[in-house]
Amino acid sequence: MVGRYVLSLLCVVSAANAVWPEFRFASYYGDHMVLQKAPERAVLWGYASDRSKVFVILAGQQEIKKQAAYVQNGTWRVTLDPVNAGGPYNVTAVQQGPAHAQVTLTDVLFGDVWLCGGQSNMVFLLSKVFNASEELALAPKFSHVRIFMAALELSKKELIDLPKVEMPWSLPSTELLGNFSAVCWLFGRYLYETLGYPVGLVESCWGGTPVEAWSSPRALHKCSLEEQEDNSYLSVSPNEMEPSPKRDNSVLWNAMIHPLLNMTIQGAIWYQGEDNTQYHLDKYGCSFPAMIDDWRASFHQGSGGQTAADFPFGFVQLSTHFKGAVKDGFPELRWHQTAGYGFSPNPRMQNTFMAVALDLPDEGSPWGSIHPRDKQDVAHRLTLGARAVAYREKGVSFQGPFPVKVLLSQDSINIFYTQAISVSLSITIFEICCTKVQEPCSSDSKWLPAPIMQWGRSSVQVSAAMCEEVVSGLRYAWRDWPCDFKACPVYSADQELPAPPFTTNRWP
Repeated sequence: MVGRYVLSLLCVVSAANAVWPEFRFASYYGDHMVLQKAPERAVLWGYASDRSKVFVILAGQQEIKKQAAYVQNGTWRVTLDPVNAGGPYNVTAVQQGPAHAQVTLTDVLFGDVWLCGGQSNMVFLLSKVFNASEELALAPKFSHVRIFMAALELSKKELIDLPKVEMPWSLPSTELLGNFSAVCWLFGRYLYETLGYPVGLVESCWGGTPVEAWSSPRALHKCSLEEQEDNSYLSVSPNEMEPSPKRDNSVLWNAMIHPLLNMTIQGAIWYQGEDNTQYHLDKYGCSFPAMIDDWRASFHQGSGGQTAADFPFGFVQLSTHFKGAVKDGFPELRWHQTAGYGFSPNPRMQNTFMAVALDLPDEGSPWGSIHPRDKQDVAHRLTLGARAVAYREKGVSFQGPFPVKVLLSQDSINIFYTQAISVSLSITIFEICCTKVQEPCSSDSKWLPAPIMQWGRSSVQVSAAMCEEVVSGLRYAWRDWPCDFKACPVYSADQELPAPPFTTNRWP
């Protein structure tokens, strides 16, 4: 009898002195956050004792819902019932058991959550754009567009949570937005003006990084990129000539994307590629679509099927860098961004949308011409794509003119476009490929200017008179810097959207 009493007393003392794991939400949940609205279901998770029970209570708008969470291996997880757009709500997680605790998050909204990724042009701050002071002054008017930023972290293995948070969920303010991605914010703001309900923006990007760093080993394997030499590769940037660990395979996927997989999201936007103009350029037509496929599958699985398996993915086709460059990889990278189709969405990259940016150069940018300051047009073009592709809005034009048929002859070439066009004769950026025999053209072939002769409602005729050999191909805007600001020759009829670059061969 005494033995049992002593044993019971020891158990009580042991329980009193036990060190239980901190009960909390995962790093990317917090006050002011936006969770994915119905019909999808938001996923919440955090840390708890395995010997406890966890309940999550959603309270707001005179409504209270209580759901039990699943607890295992020191974490808890719950998939909320669908919640319509709106708020605010309080979200309270309660731990019952040996270590009772509760945590409440306030001012939570439900809307659409978009992930913003990429390198320095996605990082580019709102405080650096044209008319920055005016843009920043608008912040208080958009309190239902909330922002979050992951910290810059690397990892050699996949992490389940963000190691650090640079900016927790916040209401927009002049100060905070000055240090937030311009493209991400403007996209979210423009989208909110269309949708009329909350938008959550999650920034997870890092300047000077290749697609390989943001890709899982699975995605890299599909493009035979899983093997990487030691020390990665050297940057071509004048102020960054040493090998950089942030460029290693999968290190940013592991630390800055994989931890987010449990989150239910509406879609993603992406601005990256400059680093790949000098690194695995010829593989980008495989590695970029493979990354998109893998992100989609991973977010779908991580969210328990709540994030769509084909969630909409928007991206920015590269702008410009060197005005006089002949061969620097930019034209080829733009083409590879579309998996060799020239437009988006396409059969290889379905449910995607693209913002063409080659007509937005900024030679006088204080941050280098590779970082043009007009991010408003970039975000506007992305928003058009999201409205048409992600939200299926009818009558929204989001693609510039693209050839549906090209008729090549020895004297002239006729290009027929997908839509009505506006044409300017200010410059010539059509080029014809001349070969001695009937053979496919490449970047190393002989390319000559092809002046515009005449045009119709949806067609352009260019001259082939300069070619004294065989006319074997045609290309358009195949330069790093094809035209000055909004001064390319071919736009949509309303002069809003530029024609993207293309290249075509007469001989397969």
